[in-house]
Amino acid sequence: MNQQPERNQFLDLAPSPETARVWGLSALGAIVAIFVAYLFIDRPVASFVYANLHHRQLDFRKLTYVSEIVQGASVFIIAWGVWLYARRKPFGPAADALVRAAAALCVTFAAKDQLKYAFGRTWPETWTNNNPSFIKDGVFGFFPFHGGSGWAAFPSGHTATIVAFMAVLWVIWPRWRALYAVAMALPIIGLIGADYHWISDIIAGGALAAAIGVVAARIGRTA
Repeated sequence: MNQQPERNQFLDLAPSPETARVWGLSALGAIVAIFVAYLFIDRPVASFVYANLHHRQLDFRKLTYVSEIVQGASVFIIAWGVWLYARRKPFGPAADALVRAAAALCVTFAAKDQLKYAFGRTWPETWTNNNPSFIKDGVFGFFPFHGGSGWAAFPSGHTATIVAFMAVLWVIWPRWRALYAVAMALPIIGLIGADYHWISDIIAGGALAAAIGVVAARIGRTA
């Protein structure tokens, strides 16, 4: 009797050459966009916002609450998933999608904190403990492994967390992509309008989160 050779599950999980090419080009595109924004866009935008929108800072700040609400909700979603698992209850389509989205947000949240410390970037404006900033002191750049809340602009955490959550839903429930786009756009507009982040911070946070979100949405699923 002929025996079929045992399949290697790790080879089955390996990406196709086309998938690897797409991921590689996407990563390269994100890196180029970050460099372009750093060299040509970050400072002009921060200066324009400070000169023209500083008086509306609190209004723009309210838009960033969308990201914070989703972060808080993710805690309860994870608890729901643990409760289902502990009781050996099956994950329905809603639980599967939402727990994946919340898990992607949590992973992204941890990753962006480590990256913030590694890059040590200063903020557009001064927010805490008289931190050096571009608007107040003309400071603009990266100070790797400096530490401290005044050197934690890159990547944007608000952008990363909202994009990670919505990226999962974008893949699993594509019908509502317009809604996800709005949910992601609101805090990003708020971050820019309040001069909370550089454009390159937002690009980096979004790219990191999109990658984690897509993986979280697809891992272990056949469709």
